[in-house]
Amino acid sequence: MLDRLSEIVPDYPSEGISFKDLTPVFADAQGLRRIVDEVIAPFAGTFDVIAGLEARGFVLAAAAAYATGTGMITIRKAGKLPRAVHRDEYTLEYGTGVLEIHRDDIAPGTRVLILDDVLATGGTVGSAVRLLEIAGAKIAGIGVVLELDELGGRKKLAEHKVHSLQLV
Repeated sequence: MLDRLSEIVPDYPSEGISFKDLTPVFADAQGLRRIVDEVIAPFAGTFDVIAGLEARGFVLAAAAAYATGTGMITIRKAGKLPRAVHRDEYTLEYGTGVLEIHRDDIAPGTRVLILDDVLATGGTVGSAVRLLEIAGAKIAGIGVVLELDELGGRKKLAEHKVHSLQLV
């Protein structure tokens, strides 16, 4: 299903990168339901809230939060949140970035499931883990749709349960 519905975009976001675009999967009602159900299944009963990474992680996290009756935390790129934030700078396969969360969005001890579309080098997801831990959260696990195995992101997250739907 992922291969049938997703699109490969060459040289995006920079030359030499082949980007697997999941937005056609999100647009397909059955495809969206299936990936949400499959990405959260291994974590059933282990989380209180779901965190989604900007931007495609928001789609997964919102759908999963609705499906499980939990809340959702947005992990945003720098400068997008209006209140006091925790901030983390990270490296990724094609540059650097900064993620932020509101300081008061999560109570200490809350069990959080992190969802995103792709695990590549582990930079972005690792940053989300650090932000949530700074806020006092406990990481229930990490769910992604695609994992770029050759970039080694899973190794950077070795102390956490990581579930991916497809190795690329």
